[in-house]
Amino acid sequence: MTIDYSLYDCPVEPDSLPYPAQLNFALQQEDLALFANCGFVIGRGRLSANILSALKLDLDDLLVPGHDGNELWYEYNVNESSDADTTLFHALGAWRLRKSFHDLLWHPAITVPARQLLGSRIRFWHDQLFCKPAHHGGVVAWHQDYSYWTRTGPMNHLTCWIALEDATIANGCLHYLSGSNHWELLPNTGLAGDMEAISTVLNEQQLRAFDNPTPVELKAGQVVFHHPLTVHGSFDNKTAVSRKASVVNLIADGVVSLTDEPLLRGVDVIPCGEPLAGQFFPLLSE
Repeated sequence: MTIDYSLYDCPVEPDSLPYPAQLNFALQQEDLALFANCGFVIGRGRLSANILSALKLDLDDLLVPGHDGNELWYEYNVNESSDADTTLFHALGAWRLRKSFHDLLWHPAITVPARQLLGSRIRFWHDQLFCKPAHHGGVVAWHQDYSYWTRTGPMNHLTCWIALEDATIANGCLHYLSGSNHWELLPNTGLAGDMEAISTVLNEQQLRAFDNPTPVELKAGQVVFHHPLTVHGSFDNKTAVSRKASVVNLIADGVVSLTDEPLLRGVDVIPCGEPLAGQFFPLLSE
């Protein structure tokens, strides 16, 4: 994989030199401590305007059903919301359809912090798109990511959530329950239905954590990382602007398949007990 580093202009200072000159995407010790304690942390790197522009241009195309390459999606939901009055676009597999989403996997704003947080070489698991249109964007209900990934193990996974547009409290940014990364794995209660469905599987102490969730507002191009057990969700979008995001899910090298079924639609079977590897699960860092 060859990256055109000329695209990686400085995410903070517009006059800075291209990556890798004078750019450092590494998390600091206080960031690592925050992640360990709270289960999430905002990265110090940021995608450039050029890269964001390419991603959003491709996304506009992918949002229209019947586009070129549509047979390559792992999942494609024009509207996954269970509320007929709201819309939540959710799809898996954009990296197979468009170069911008393919190249995103190797961006150092993702790979450098992920290597630190997983503490090992990192592999790609799968990507996602979450898009909430203006005025009627649907919720993503409270959940733990690993509740969807138990077909792989051990649990050494990481979610990288990338804002393609500004994500605010008003338009449905992520909210986290700080410290829930130390909870046990909870039953899966649904992704795009009742925001509060998870309450049926919580004890009294866990329920009290919902009194003070932490919103994470991001500027376009920023990345927030969270642990696979960290409970998170996002509320509806009734503003006049959309909220679009790309998600890159990663695993530590050595995570294995726990099934003899395909891990994703259209992907070659990895026998139970064998590590994820090959063209669908590439190594992103040494």
